[in-house]
Amino acid sequence: MLVRFLAVLTTGLALIAPGAHLYEMANKMTLARDDYLIVQSIYTGWWIAGLLLPLAFVANLALAWVATGDRTARLLALAAALCIAINLIIFYVFTYPANLVTDNWTAIPSDWERLRRQWELSHAVNAGVTFAAFCFSIAAALRTGAGRPGVFERRGSREDSAAKPERHETVNP
Repeated sequence: MLVRFLAVLTTGLALIAPGAHLYEMANKMTLARDDYLIVQSIYTGWWIAGLLLPLAFVANLALAWVATGDRTARLLALAAALCIAINLIIFYVFTYPANLVTDNWTAIPSDWERLRRQWELSHAVNAGVTFAAFCFSIAAALRTGAGRPGVFERRGSREDSAAKPERHETVNP
């Protein structure tokens, strides 16, 4: 149960930052250069939120590992981990280079509008990818909990006994 909880929790928390970027993107794309720079300064320290991605990746891999006997749950957890990996790839291919060129949006090069588009769209795509990871993680956790106990779950727990009615044998004299 702990692995399921951590996989869903870390993946859900990892969705917050890209989701916030997606929601504010339409308004930010209309800002003038100087206003955009001011708004970008609110992201100072958001790198900490990025630490949730490797945690979510590992948690979903662990969920895939404990999903013994349920191929679908295992594939769903692996799909969640794959989405997190795709998020990290998109970040390092598109977002991070824009951060480097703009010194985390404290300097504006001549092609700043192209970089803004690249930065904003990479976050928007990552919001979708991370949302998919969250959905896969939830589905895997629900499936893993519905069947046999996973590797780290105690057999014969209250959860198991509730699913199976007790069987009493009667002895005929």
